[in-house]
Amino acid sequence: MPTVVDPETKEKTNPAEAPIVKERELFADEVEMERKSSDLGPLIMVVALVAVVGGTLFYFFKTAQEKLSVPAATASVNSILKAQGGGPIHFSIGNVVSNVDDKPNDPHYKLLAKAGILTVKQKSRNSIITTLTPAGEKVLADIPGVEKGKNSDGNVSYQIPLAQRQIVEIDKIEMIKPHLARVDYTWKWVPNRLGKEFDAAGDLVHSFNTWDRGTLIKNYGVDFYSAPPAKASVVLVEGKDGLWKPYLE
Repeated sequence: MPTVVDPETKEKTNPAEAPIVKERELFADEVEMERKSSDLGPLIMVVALVAVVGGTLFYFFKTAQEKLSVPAATASVNSILKAQGGGPIHFSIGNVVSNVDDKPNDPHYKLLAKAGILTVKQKSRNSIITTLTPAGEKVLADIPGVEKGKNSDGNVSYQIPLAQRQIVEIDKIEMIKPHLARVDYTWKWVPNRLGKEFDAAGDLVHSFNTWDRGTLIKNYGVDFYSAPPAKASVVLVEGKDGLWKPYLE
């Protein structure tokens, strides 16, 4: 005969074991999450490293492709040549007495007189009387950049540019490194009407003795303005504004 079992005598689950089971399940979930997280960490690092390396390579590749263009080099060199200029020559009109700024017995007044710009009369051992000729007035009126002023002694002073440096061509552009370039170029003098009279190779200047010619070249703007074009070079650096300027070490 089948044995009759009292339902109340069946094996029942201990209520105290339920929290333990849940804790084990939670622990297992945490372990799984940590495992997945530990697997994801190196992957993130690899992706970040690839991004950094890729960005660095792209930057160097991009900057390596950036070169100083001929138009930009021409503009920069023109600015440099304009600042250098030629001359200027300074002189005064009136009763010119020797002082620190003006030496009436130096040969530049004689050169201006020979060029027809001034009339010069010796007043004393250290002073002269100068007058601007009508032809001289016309010459000065046609020269851009003439500066005219009045001195404390009542004389009128003039400062006259004699020539400009002008670029002929850009010969070569060599990128030393990103944003730094060496530019080889050819330039020439472009003298104005007065600058032609102050040409060191001209007849007027050659009419002076060696000592006076040296003084004119050293102190009074005389130069070889009719000389053939000359070669020169400059190192340019690109600024944050994108403009290329002379590199100063």
